[in-house]
Amino acid sequence: MGVLKEFRDFAVQGNVVDLAVGLIIGAEFGKIVNSLVQDVIMPPLGLIVGGVDFRNLFFLLRDPNGKGPFATLAEAQKAGAITVNIGTFFSSVLSFAIIAFAVFLLVRAFNRIKGR
Repeated sequence: MGVLKEFRDFAVQGNVVDLAVGLIIGAEFGKIVNSLVQDVIMPPLGLIVGGVDFRNLFFLLRDPNGKGPFATLAEAQKAGAITVNIGTFFSSVLSFAIIAFAVFLLVRAFNRIKGR
């Protein structure tokens, strides 16, 4: 019974609850940032660089069934083609950069408050 009591004490500590809340909020924040990147930033950026739809920016490595060329990434994947999804990767990198910058600003503000 000692292990169960120790686990219960650990689980109800404030730090564990704070961590859980932070994890949940962080996951939802990630969804918001992904939507910002995919739905707000990428369409105008694609328009600026010549009408590129980044969701469908890919390189075809191999078309095992010979059904290409493909207009969209979804068509290529449905046909079983092997692709390098540059647009998806670029969107993920941009999402990461925005989240990292937001976390930096949060930590910076926290450290300023803590320093006072």
